[in-house]
Amino acid sequence: MFGALSQETRLKVVRYLVQCGEEGASAGDVGAQVHASSSRASFHLTALERAGVISSERQSRRIIYRANFDNIGGLVSFLLNDCCGNHPEILACCKADIESC
Repeated sequence: MFGALSQETRLKVVRYLVQCGEEGASAGDVGAQVHASSSRASFHLTALERAGVISSERQSRRIIYRANFDNIGGLVSFLLNDCCGNHPEILACCKADIESC
């Protein structure tokens, strides 16, 4: 997941799909939002799906992509709890950012 999210366009895709929520978005909508051609959007969507960051579902002739909230939440939990060891200064920064939203 880290590798998939380390690329700027992919991170933009995930941000967009998180905003879309359960409704998700088609590949064309995603590409337009992140200013990527159809082939580039498809490339990035495939990488994100393989990493478990997003999922896809065929609806007629369209493929709808959605953020995989469980897996993204698992990654955030790993970063805060396992990787950072519940370090109070790190947790305080995260809480401050959440409260400012």
